[in-house]
Amino acid sequence: MWGLILGSALAAAVVAIIYLTGCIGKFGAIQALAGERKWLRRLISFLILAGICVLLGYFMSPVNAVIVMLHEAVFFLLFGVIIRLISHFSGKEFTVNWQGWLAVICSIVYLGYGYYALHHVSRTDYTLKTDKQITLKAALIADSHLSTVFDADGFAEHLKTIEAQQPDLLLIAGDFVDDSTKNTDLMKACEALGKLDLKYGVWYCYGNHDKGYYRNKDYTPDELEKALKDNGVHVLTDAYELVDDSFYIVGRNDRSRSERKSMEDLLEGVDTSKYIIVMDHQPSDYENEAASAADLVVSGHTHGGQLIPITFVGEWLSMNNRTYGYEQRSGTDFIVTSGIADWEIQFKTGTKSEYVMINIGG
Repeated sequence: MWGLILGSALAAAVVAIIYLTGCIGKFGAIQALAGERKWLRRLISFLILAGICVLLGYFMSPVNAVIVMLHEAVFFLLFGVIIRLISHFSGKEFTVNWQGWLAVICSIVYLGYGYYALHHVSRTDYTLKTDKQITLKAALIADSHLSTVFDADGFAEHLKTIEAQQPDLLLIAGDFVDDSTKNTDLMKACEALGKLDLKYGVWYCYGNHDKGYYRNKDYTPDELEKALKDNGVHVLTDAYELVDDSFYIVGRNDRSRSERKSMEDLLEGVDTSKYIIVMDHQPSDYENEAASAADLVVSGHTHGGQLIPITFVGEWLSMNNRTYGYEQRSGTDFIVTSGIADWEIQFKTGTKSEYVMINIGG
């Protein structure tokens, strides 16, 4: 599925570059250089686009170069339609290339906001009611994808911000690391987790990226798990623990792993009179989780939809039950965080980076 999406994005980028080549040639400076020679106008336009793509690919990544080109093409198309309509109904021909200038300015402002929304981490609060005897303040993060948006030092700064809110525990709902994560960042980030002063500590479940997809990573899955455990992090893989004889924390194996247990098997033997928190990286099993004894299920994975207009593609294609936020099903509370960082794309539009504070009971 993701291969199809990536292939479609690349095909769209090629079409976008062809379209933009014609649009950029309408700027006065290029027309002055090329004169009546259309081939030269197109060549200059293409070289400008190619140069921008190379720079973006070098300083950001090829994926982000594609993202920028697609957004630029959409804005050129949008303002091209608007300017034509204005010209048609007013009978006025514009001497200024308003389509081009407005498209460039809006792209810069819009993607600039998207860059800020990704790199500026905000706090999101939820208050949950329950009939069970519990008063708990839980912090939640997911999708840090270390070494992509921030390194270990940046991660440690975010942890200090979270610790200052005085939560009882920290839940990490998967994708702590990525294939591109540096071993030094992994070790330092785990040390930062070990230094947190939280009543009930740090709890972690695997995401689809944590164990990696490629062989040439800078760390091994065993090194990841050892670094976490050596720093006091509770790693739960299709397992649960009773905390302080008052509530359970459950960590599900990621959906991408074939050996994952069903909710029925996973919760066998729990005392259902106690509050049950489930960490499940991908929000894709709501029906079974709502039918289980779980009181709260926390997830990440979706990045809050990442970009408009693909925000809800995961739901439309039945890959996820929810893209972002809170809902309740059959008495079970579900929360999906947009993540504290991102995998590869350096922009978030229509969403934000966040850490979550969940007040339970009380």
